[in-house]
Amino acid sequence: MQSIDLEKMSLDELKKLEKDVSRAIKTFEKRRLDEARAAAEAVAKEMGFSLADLAVEAKTSKSPPKYRDPKNPELTWSGRGRKPFWFVEAIDAGHSPEELEI
Repeated sequence: MQSIDLEKMSLDELKKLEKDVSRAIKTFEKRRLDEARAAAEAVAKEMGFSLADLAVEAKTSKSPPKYRDPKNPELTWSGRGRKPFWFVEAIDAGHSPEELEI
């Protein structure tokens, strides 16, 4: 590998070198990713699958709604996570959580 004397380079030359190195790193990472993808596709194909067949979808278990806004029935809440504004407002107005259940 060629030795570069950074001390003798101008600021413009150093900035250009920095940009070139950054670009080289990105293209290296892309090449490695492409190689890994090709290897994975080859293994999947050998076993009779495509990569799309092997892709695992994120499991998002959406809970069914448990509560409904009495003012706007389109607004619902599963009872998990942060309480929605309409739920807090209804409780403050004197409703019980049981009254808001679906």
